[in-house]
Amino acid sequence: MPDMREITVKLNSNWLCATWQIPALLILSAVAALAVNAIRADRLPLISDFSVAARMTTATGERIDISLEEAEKLFFTHTAVFIDARSGEDYANGHIQGARSLPWHDVDLNFMAVTADLDLATAIVTYCEGETCELSHDLALFLRDAGFANTRVLVNGWTVWQQAGLPVESGPASAKK
Repeated sequence: MPDMREITVKLNSNWLCATWQIPALLILSAVAALAVNAIRADRLPLISDFSVAARMTTATGERIDISLEEAEKLFFTHTAVFIDARSGEDYANGHIQGARSLPWHDVDLNFMAVTADLDLATAIVTYCEGETCELSHDLALFLRDAGFANTRVLVNGWTVWQQAGLPVESGPASAKK
């Protein structure tokens, strides 16, 4: 029968082995996972893929974001309808002049009323507030799925619009803007 000293030496040896094997296995697992992800057709996004450009794409990879300059041109030529995806309260406190209110959280209730007079070919620009706000993106995808294929997203729209000194107004949404 082994004595206590032999058992202690054996346990210490096992722990010593584990202290380098565990990190080695973790590193090998991470390398294998990254390699598999790189060769997948439907690869998972990595940290660098969470840019605005990467987030503002459709399932087919089409970019749906629009620059402030493009949005401004559409606004002043009256060739697009602007739709605010923020809450009704935020909309009432201030919005892009002439924009319609279609809060993402109430889209099922208000979609028909807000879009009833629009042709499916109408250019639509959705917006919300903040670079990480996904409401406008979700609304744009919803509108595209509903047939409004010419829908784009002005990222951080309310903020950049105000900072550029472009026309704004306040007040609650009317029945039809």
